[in-house]
Amino acid sequence: MASNMDKVFITDKQTLEDLNITGRYRPDSLFSIFNQTKTGGGEKLLDEMFHHPLTDPDLINQRSNRFLYFQQNQLAFPVETIVFNEMENYLHSGGGRTFFGSFFQVVRLYALKAMGLRTEFEQLIKGLGATAVALNHLNKFFSELMMEDPENPLKTEIQQFLELYNSVALQWLPNFTQEQKMNLFQLVARDHHLRNSLAKELKKVLQLVYNLDVYISVSLVAATRGLSYAKALPAEKYLIKANNCRHIAIENGVGNPVLIDSSNNLLFLTGANMAGKSTFMKSLGTTLYLAHMGFPLAADDMEFSVKDGVYTSINVPDDINQGYSHFYAEVLRVKNVAEEVASGKNLLIIFDELFKGTNVKDAFDATLAVSEAFSEYKNSAFVISTHIVEVGETLQQNGHAGVLFRYMPTEVIDGKPRYPYTLRTGISSDRHGMVIIKNEKILEIIKGDEEV
Repeated sequence: MASNMDKVFITDKQTLEDLNITGRYRPDSLFSIFNQTKTGGGEKLLDEMFHHPLTDPDLINQRSNRFLYFQQNQLAFPVETIVFNEMENYLHSGGGRTFFGSFFQVVRLYALKAMGLRTEFEQLIKGLGATAVALNHLNKFFSELMMEDPENPLKTEIQQFLELYNSVALQWLPNFTQEQKMNLFQLVARDHHLRNSLAKELKKVLQLVYNLDVYISVSLVAATRGLSYAKALPAEKYLIKANNCRHIAIENGVGNPVLIDSSNNLLFLTGANMAGKSTFMKSLGTTLYLAHMGFPLAADDMEFSVKDGVYTSINVPDDINQGYSHFYAEVLRVKNVAEEVASGKNLLIIFDELFKGTNVKDAFDATLAVSEAFSEYKNSAFVISTHIVEVGETLQQNGHAGVLFRYMPTEVIDGKPRYPYTLRTGISSDRHGMVIIKNEKILEIIKGDEEV
């Protein structure tokens, strides 16, 4: 039987797009919000974290504690980006496989330099020098960190680095300066150690720096945005609990409490259009996703039992190439999710405005039937929204256990709708569509009584 460490968190492209999670070139994506990294390797590591949330509560809490540690200590990245990039390029460029291979390679560049072709030789000197400078800065940073806190979260990796730095092969590093002249033998020996004999050890150093880069950048975002960390619980707890859950991408967003467990596993959400249903559902989805990554999130006092995955149906597109209508695309989406739920997986499912691609009668019947069926699967959590309030009223009358009824209110003040975006218990009775239509004077425009 697979352990939690072996499990892969399940989601799909539709969910990632609905929640705007990945996408390094989209400035409003969750990835872009957290991507303050200074190294290419750090950015790649961050991207991997976003594509592979964790399912083991111990690993999740361990990562959260690391981020919190760096946030509390406000550590700065210890190497200038340009210097580290030069070090990275130098180490990745590769040297001779043996000492003699390194010797002949350096001699060749030295000979080219003597003939006036200096570029490659200067790149070698520049890369070696940048590597020495970067390693010296890292040694200072890690030595001070170990003195201040010998039990810091990176102590094992740091101790390995310090042993490498103090090894015989690198004993020249502490006294190195960029202006220092090296004879040919020194250049060959140092280049061979850095790019060959110590290649595996320095690869681990690069990975340590990438991790450090991610920890520092993510913790900085957490501090700047006032984010918190969730506590991960075993899957059998069946709990999602948080206060002030809000959307991380919305500045000064309105927060709401969340409590979903095995006794109340389906949150049925009603409210008028523009009342905030979709934003709340995206807030919950993104928060739970970040929680499984061990990342800081926009919610307070959050506890959650780990899930096998999350699926959403918020912006389901039609498929012109396949000839699918919007309604049929919705049906297929519900079918695919239902198969996952029926297989026994422990999931968070979010459906926003089910079956809006068909007529009101079919949408009522289908939303009611799907909600009733899903409420029986107590191992998964569901959030289903609709503006067809009669579905909620029928569910309530039928007395389905485990269904939480919440709504987003609309308040009309001086003839204009106002949306507080705060969850309330019950089913919405708001029907203010005509108020909005009248305020926009649509009928007057159609009749020609209003200037366009």
